Amino acid sequence: MSEMLTETVEWRAEKGQVPYRDALAEMEARNKAVSEGEAQELVWLLEHPPVYTAGTSADGAELLDPRFEVVEAGRGGRYTYHGPGQRVGYLMLDLKSRGRDVRCFVHSVEGWVIATLGDLGVECWRSDGRIGIWTRDIDGREAKIGAIGVRVRRWVTMHGFSVNLAPDLTHFTGIVPCGIDEFGVTSMARLGLDIAPDAFDEALKRRAGDFLAALEGKECALP
Repeated sequence: MSEMLTETVEWRAEKGQVPYRDALAEMEARNKAVSEGEAQELVWLLEHPPVYTAGTSADGAELLDPRFEVVEAGRGGRYTYHGPGQRVGYLMLDLKSRGRDVRCFVHSVEGWVIATLGDLGVECWRSDGRIGIWTRDIDGREAKIGAIGVRVRRWVTMHGFSVNLAPDLTHFTGIVPCGIDEFGVTSMARLGLDIAPDAFDEALKRRAGDFLAALEGKECALP
């Protein structure tokens, strides 16, 4: 599915899985095209076959059991996992017209995902010193349900976020997710919510206007 979200931002939602290396190549090409004014900005939603990706701060000691392919992603952050049942959102947005504020961008992405998950029945929050989306797991402990990892080149963003709808959570045990080993990882399925990718996409789209307005107006409510 591909349709216009605004006059400048295309919304693309994939039905099938996209290999990570293919997505990375597409992101890099789209980043260049957006920066040169040859393509529209893009919000791209998809799933990957199982893969571990390494950010620019990845520590090899945190790659515990590389049972899947490991790909250097070029984004910020450390190791993360992508796979079936996890919805990934890649954002190729031009920050030259949106404030040139990377911190505001990350904060706004977090707020967009938090608001979307709240609409779907999961209370989530930011946590000081730990980038990502956090919630209360079934054991009452804080756990990560979404990850954030971005790169900005030519003032156009790449990468974005991932949200655990119903992935195999044992796949996360091959790494120390995002370098944080004292907290677990959870999913909407583990919390008792059966949310199809299409339903998540639509909920996210309903909140997209607020997200873009926050970027354009720099209304990030930064602490």
